[in-house]
Amino acid sequence: MANVGRALRAEDRALIAAAKELLRQRYDENRHTVAAAVRTRRGAVFRGVNIEGIHTPCAEPVALGAAVAAGDREFVSMVAVCRRGKQYPVLSPCGNCRQMLFDYAPHATVIVRFRDGRVARLTVAESLPGA
Repeated sequence: MANVGRALRAEDRALIAAAKELLRQRYDENRHTVAAAVRTRRGAVFRGVNIEGIHTPCAEPVALGAAVAAGDREFVSMVAVCRRGKQYPVLSPCGNCRQMLFDYAPHATVIVRFRDGRVARLTVAESLPGA
């Protein structure tokens, strides 16, 4: 797995920072524990948090929905972060979110954290092999 994924670029780090900042502002251990940020082709960044409840949407579709609501549908990259103590590590998307991203933007990149702790970029299609 060491050669899977591509190194982060400055815009990837900025996207991670945008998601972390939102979670710092809106974290609620009973309601909002994950934040996501999506960058569109025109360079806009849209963010969202998960919504805890009976039907819990993840942060990724909330961020995509914010972009679509603003009329921006060409997604370039996405990241999600969670809170672990005082840290805000990257959180790899769940299977449902990977499928949703594949349906909307299979050539976009998604920033993931590997089990060995590495953080890297993959295309959405690479994150969902065999889709």
